[in-house]
Amino acid sequence: MNTTEHLNQLLADYQVLYQKLRSYHWNVKGPMFFELHLKFEELYTDAAVKVDDLAERVLAKNEKPISTLAGALEIARLKEDAGDIGAQEMVASLVDDLTELTANLRGASKVAEAEGDNASFNQLEGVADEQEKTLWMLRSYLG
Repeated sequence: MNTTEHLNQLLADYQVLYQKLRSYHWNVKGPMFFELHLKFEELYTDAAVKVDDLAERVLAKNEKPISTLAGALEIARLKEDAGDIGAQEMVASLVDDLTELTANLRGASKVAEAEGDNASFNQLEGVADEQEKTLWMLRSYLG
């Protein structure tokens, strides 16, 4: 896969993550409601920015970004949740998703570097670095 294909696959993954986070925000219950409700909102807002940034990077490369939900679901590696899950499971699922996404970001950045695409390389590495901090916080939350 070339850099643009990686960017589109990441774009699809972040679209799935965005919707998953919206669902978690709406459906979280229990003693952790207040803190997780706010955290999920923070994370889906961040995911929306990543979706936009990835799509714009694809456009800057004179290519077409994945722009439909059907198209995103077709190539996304992340999966929607099957149904109603508890708060701890939501956070654990996010840890799994962000761990996978971080590895995919690092892999895509290597392709961008090999292609001499410094803008994509810098963008992907920056997102991966930021995401590692989020992962640390979510893992700490789980104990």
